[in-house]
Amino acid sequence: MRALFVTGSLVHGGAERHSITLMNRLAEQGHECHALYVKDDRSQLGRIRLRGQGTACCLHAARYLDVSALGLFKDYLVKLRPSVVVAANAYALMYATLALRWARLSSGLRAPLLVTWHSTRMLNLKESLQMLLYRLFFRLADCTVFVSERQRRYWRRRLLGSRRNEVIHNGVDTEHFSEDWNAEARRRTRAALGCPEGDFLIGLSAVLRPEKNPLQLVDAVAILRSRGVPARALFIGDGEMRAAVEARASARGVGAEVVVTGLQEDVRPWLAACDALALCSFTEAFSLAAIEAMALGKPVVHADVGGAAEMIVPGWNGFLFPVGDTEALVGRLALLTEGDAAARMGRRAREAAETLFSERRMVERYARTLGEICKQPKQQEINQCLPTKI
Repeated sequence: MRALFVTGSLVHGGAERHSITLMNRLAEQGHECHALYVKDDRSQLGRIRLRGQGTACCLHAARYLDVSALGLFKDYLVKLRPSVVVAANAYALMYATLALRWARLSSGLRAPLLVTWHSTRMLNLKESLQMLLYRLFFRLADCTVFVSERQRRYWRRRLLGSRRNEVIHNGVDTEHFSEDWNAEARRRTRAALGCPEGDFLIGLSAVLRPEKNPLQLVDAVAILRSRGVPARALFIGDGEMRAAVEARASARGVGAEVVVTGLQEDVRPWLAACDALALCSFTEAFSLAAIEAMALGKPVVHADVGGAAEMIVPGWNGFLFPVGDTEALVGRLALLTEGDAAARMGRRAREAAETLFSERRMVERYARTLGEICKQPKQQEINQCLPTKI
């Protein structure tokens, strides 16, 4: 299989990380994989590990829909002649659809198109209006892969999807995110943070954007400490809301108990230092940060959005709370400070990551789905007595 993976950019984000992981693992299995990104943000370029003839190219699009970039995409398709194209999210899907149609008109190229969809809901009017256009591109795709069942139901009710629609949960490398990190890495990192072992350290691993709602965790830490719980927050990441997080912490009197690490290439030692992970997001599809923490044996307290209920069984391996409900978040976090609750639920979280959300399981599902849609167009061409170009 010769697969071309298309992303809007290589910015630090879950969809981009997912695409890179998938192409790397398929390349390890002997498939020929290539990467194409529309806009020139190459923040994660170093993570791409393509073997053999694999390439990574940028279209250098200067605007939302750049005709010159689209022409380069078409030429690349004609030269590469992929057996399948995999687009991450709607923006990359738009470019892939238009370039494939252009390549078909100019050279007869026919390649199936699969889109991985990592969004649960639109957050503003601009995104909602864009979806009116994007729905057409989803309908033209051969397959849409949703990352949770709840996400699939949400979008299918809103008439978004393709001829074939699958659910494949995101997966984590359970060997890379191993519990082996927990002891020594935990001790070293907490010492560097000045965090005593008796304090309850809550992590939030994300790019600090408004939809991640990071200020809610600052408020929760302030409330917990006012009630005698020695809580601290560790924001593993960076982003546009960093200054707001630090300002809120200072205003709530917990400036010394809230730390923002900045961007980290390896989040494992920071997660290892935490007692639990919190995700306060207004929207998630199926959080990679959550399952990474689970693989490291950390319970997750997650806003009940997207596929959270498909990874977390409340009271067993973590907790859910209503979106935006700070008092509920505080209550769930407080429960984890009782006795060995955090350690007990953390062990169960690790079991769930190993059995249900492993990277190996995810890659196997994608390889099978891609193989099936690669065969389908060829059979349709035979049935229609059309010549097939090789």
